[in-house]
Amino acid sequence: MARKSYEGAGVLPGLEEDARPAPKKSTANAARKPRVSAPRLIALFVTVAVVLSAVLLGLHLIDQFLIMDPRFALGGPGDDSSLQISGAAHISRPAIEKIFADDEGVSVYLIPLAERRDAIREVAWVREASVARVWPNRLIVRIQERTPVAFVQLNASRFGLIDAQGVILPPATDRFKLPVLSGVRAGDPVVKRREGVQRMLRLTADLGDATANISEIDVSDGDNLKVSQPYDGRFLTLLLGDRNFKARYGNFLSHYSQIQQRLPGAAVLDLRLEDRITVVE
Repeated sequence: MARKSYEGAGVLPGLEEDARPAPKKSTANAARKPRVSAPRLIALFVTVAVVLSAVLLGLHLIDQFLIMDPRFALGGPGDDSSLQISGAAHISRPAIEKIFADDEGVSVYLIPLAERRDAIREVAWVREASVARVWPNRLIVRIQERTPVAFVQLNASRFGLIDAQGVILPPATDRFKLPVLSGVRAGDPVVKRREGVQRMLRLTADLGDATANISEIDVSDGDNLKVSQPYDGRFLTLLLGDRNFKARYGNFLSHYSQIQQRLPGAAVLDLRLEDRITVVE
């Protein structure tokens, strides 16, 4: 049987229709975008404007209600239910009420809590404070007072209290059992006072319960802290250096009876050498 030749077609017999290129779709419809009519845009804009105006009006009415309604007014001095103060052991209530003196009869909604809190922090004995608004007409003031850690000499005849941050506190009616801190003066910058107090606290933390027997701590020399205390009928001064306070103090307790027998008049003992105790003349 003779073979037929299909040259130049490039397509098998019977597939001519399938090989025809698909007609291109018109891009006119694809390029055409839907348009929002002007009336619809205007209606949308009006709706948004009305809703926004209603929200703003509502907020304004609420704002005026909170400002003007007498049910939200803060009471006057002595009104414990309106101004509640907690945590103030050494601070008088009038000292705190004075800060809120201009707020009497004012809505608690208008009272600037941050400003009042900062003013309370300036009161003596206050370490930290917070002011919270409680509806309808109450303020709650929470105070954290400073804790004295030692007495410090203010002048020739007066002593004051000092806290861990070097802040000197006014007198209190409490009877504090604390050592006297020497080497820190009231006229020193607070940063310098704080450094001296921190040296003292490092020593007392190491000594632990033995601190209760110490009457004075001298931190004037940061490399050689000194403690003074009554002991066995005498008033002794112990030189402890700048480290190993507990071990050196324990060495003193263990060997003092021998020192007293040999040198009964010894009043200043140098404990800085680990293997011996030296009597300072």
